[in-house]
Amino acid sequence: MSVDEVADALDSSIDGLVSDEARQRLAQYGPNQLRERRSTSGWMKLLLQFHNPLIYVLLITAVATGLLNHWVDTGVILGVVVINAIIGFIQEMKAEQAIESLRQMLSPTAIALRDGVKTTVSAMELVPGDVVFLQSGDKIPADLRLFRLKNLQIDEAPLTGESMSVTKSIDTLDGDVPLADRLNLAFAGTLVTTGTAAGIVTETGDRTQIGHIAYMLHEVEGVDTPLIRRLAQFSKVITVAIVLFCVAIFLAGILSGQEAMQMLMVAVAVAVSAIPEGLPAIMTIALAIGVKRMATRNAVIRKLPAVEALGSATVICTDKTGTLTRNEVTVTHIVSVDGRFSVSGSGYDPTGVVTDENGNEVTPVDAPALAELVQAAALCNDSGLRHEDDRWKIDGDPTEGALLVLASKFGSSLHELSANWPRTDEIPFESELQYMATLHRDESGHAVIYVKGSPEAVLARCTHEWKTDEPIEIQKWQDAVENLATAGMRVLAIAKKQHNPQDVVLDFDDVESDFALLGLVGMLDPPRQEAIDAIEKCHAAGIRVKMITGDHVTTARAIGRQIGISDGTAAMTGMELDRLSEADFDRAVSETDVFARVSPAHKLKFVQSLQRQGHIVAMTGDGVNDAPALKQADIGVAMGITGTDVSKEAAEMVLLDDNFASIERAVEEGRTVFNNLKKTILFILPTNGGECVTLVAALLLGTLLPILPLHILWINLVTTVALAITLAFEPVDHDVMRLPPREPHSALIDRSLVWRILYVSLLMALGTFGLFLYELQVGTSLEVARAVAVNAIVFFEVAYLFNSRHLTDSILNRSGFFGNPIVWWGVLTVVVFQLVFTYWPVANSLFNVQPLDVWMWLRVLAASVLLLLLVEAEKAFSRKRQDLRAAHSVT
Repeated sequence: MSVDEVADALDSSIDGLVSDEARQRLAQYGPNQLRERRSTSGWMKLLLQFHNPLIYVLLITAVATGLLNHWVDTGVILGVVVINAIIGFIQEMKAEQAIESLRQMLSPTAIALRDGVKTTVSAMELVPGDVVFLQSGDKIPADLRLFRLKNLQIDEAPLTGESMSVTKSIDTLDGDVPLADRLNLAFAGTLVTTGTAAGIVTETGDRTQIGHIAYMLHEVEGVDTPLIRRLAQFSKVITVAIVLFCVAIFLAGILSGQEAMQMLMVAVAVAVSAIPEGLPAIMTIALAIGVKRMATRNAVIRKLPAVEALGSATVICTDKTGTLTRNEVTVTHIVSVDGRFSVSGSGYDPTGVVTDENGNEVTPVDAPALAELVQAAALCNDSGLRHEDDRWKIDGDPTEGALLVLASKFGSSLHELSANWPRTDEIPFESELQYMATLHRDESGHAVIYVKGSPEAVLARCTHEWKTDEPIEIQKWQDAVENLATAGMRVLAIAKKQHNPQDVVLDFDDVESDFALLGLVGMLDPPRQEAIDAIEKCHAAGIRVKMITGDHVTTARAIGRQIGISDGTAAMTGMELDRLSEADFDRAVSETDVFARVSPAHKLKFVQSLQRQGHIVAMTGDGVNDAPALKQADIGVAMGITGTDVSKEAAEMVLLDDNFASIERAVEEGRTVFNNLKKTILFILPTNGGECVTLVAALLLGTLLPILPLHILWINLVTTVALAITLAFEPVDHDVMRLPPREPHSALIDRSLVWRILYVSLLMALGTFGLFLYELQVGTSLEVARAVAVNAIVFFEVAYLFNSRHLTDSILNRSGFFGNPIVWWGVLTVVVFQLVFTYWPVANSLFNVQPLDVWMWLRVLAASVLLLLLVEAEKAFSRKRQDLRAAHSVT
């Protein structure tokens, strides 16, 4: 729409609104702010922590023990439930604050035209139809249709992903134009980098582009991590099994003539023994250890289960700007009258050299035309380069800053250049002109005009190349421009013209023709070298990397090729995706790895499409536009330095160094965390199984219970936890990043490990029950026999802890016993606990046990060593069987 059509549609004009009309519209449209949406109350979040099948079973057992007046048991069980709920509640309360961060992105004040007068008003009071004025440094307060501007450039990177400031215009646009190409609009929350403008407010509050993102962010349901989903399924299965088993035991006892209250106590004991009460605490502590380890590798975890989630990832969707690239525009190629040159180094650090096509370093003496081009680039420039806080920074336009960095790399002193060739006049860059021109004079009175700008604008003003009188070959230079642009570069042309020394004013007529072309400069937002290495490692680990950016498709192809994501040929744009059906969209997302000119809604659809196809998706990003997709992804990864508050709040993980390589290291850490958690679960469950089988055996044989519910809680909550935590400190396996990702829908415990759990449970039950019966047989008191049974289970755990350090490999070597020194600290802790349990009178009274003699300890320790050897024998048999299967499949 033209400006007049926009004004008519909004019943306004470029003269703004009168105050009365503005007040009426404020009542009609509401304040220019993002609407607060209802969230779950704190009490409801606390109550939801108890919404777990295993917690239900624990609560029922607590009621049952209370009815039987076993108040100590009841108190301990309820304590476990409450502690788990508090831990979950604290994590929940630290969650989403993204909407509030979005609210803070809106400008607090604005300059509007009210009653024909420029007035500073609260940005919340802006309404559609208001006329707003912008200047450099302003945060845009609402979505605007621009109708007057001068040299306006806006940083839209947080919203669109565009790495360079966007030069705006007031021209009408035809067709369906992607967000990043709507050059006659300015969007709320973006920043004016240079220039001035005026525009009519078209949308406010929730109807702005940033408001749409806020809505998507609110509507997106956070996805549970793979670990949470596996644990939920595991909890349901084990809960159903426990309930059915306990009911069967209770009914069997009643039918066999046992008393109901006695059988209820047995059922409670079986339930308590079967439920791994310590598992939630162990999982939380193990994940917290993973959090600490990741923090040392520049990855901060905001939600504990996310530690493991990245290790499950099958696809990483990454933004380009600031994530794979440095978000620092850099001159990398030059085509001058002297030839073609490359520039090393990246970012704003002026460390690097200029080399020719043979790789030789070039000096100003070797290439005078290049030297003149570099001087022109530094003088026809309004930006500044400074070193602050151990970083090089640009004041002004990043593109001009890149030219200053080039001059420094080439050995030029920016201060000396300005002093030797002071500027006397200029024609500033404007989008309508597409060039900037400056007039300079030296001490000798020589005057020169430099011009830099778009190749089309500058080449049209050139009649010859520098130091030649031959007419310029326009086609040759246009081909050079095309080659640089195809490589994803932004291209500037630079030219020079001698001027009348007596003329100190620069007119438009002075820059129309007769320029000598100095050459072309190609610049881009360079990829991080560490990102290239990290992507290669991700591919080796079977993880597919997809780049999703709001930048131009040519740039996206070039960056994709340079960093190894694609071959540089296959790329799709947002407009192409919009024309696809859901099935075709899914196919395109699956087959293509580079996407350009996409909107925030596209990024969200990418994640949802990959999740429909069964992938575990990690999404990286730093802008506001990434927030909905970060929240939808299985794990969102935000950038800590360049990332907006919105993206950080929506993500589960924040990278402190904005380095894609940290993601690869986090994947390695995540896989290690999962492996260690798997070892932990494999260690815990046989303990519960052994306790359960022991109790069932006692019931079937009609003997006294070897262990009581309170003994079981002591074992499950104290000794098991102390030992299991040590497995969270297991070091990284050497081949963890050479294995493919875990199958997304695979079970937490596979069939081979189920057999291991049953096997060890049976060994523990046989050992415990056998020792208990032996002590009773030789006339030992019930209290001592039960103390033997409890210590037998605990020291069986100690032996099995070493078995669990390697799921399949043998531990009968130095590394197996001493590869993780934390294990020995856990063993020492448990030994101290058991000595207190066995010999402290208060503990004897509380647990109804009595001290052991030396021979009893020797029998317990001998049985423990035997268990360790029997488990190692089973592992050796499994390895042999697997080798035979592999050999059979080869033949």
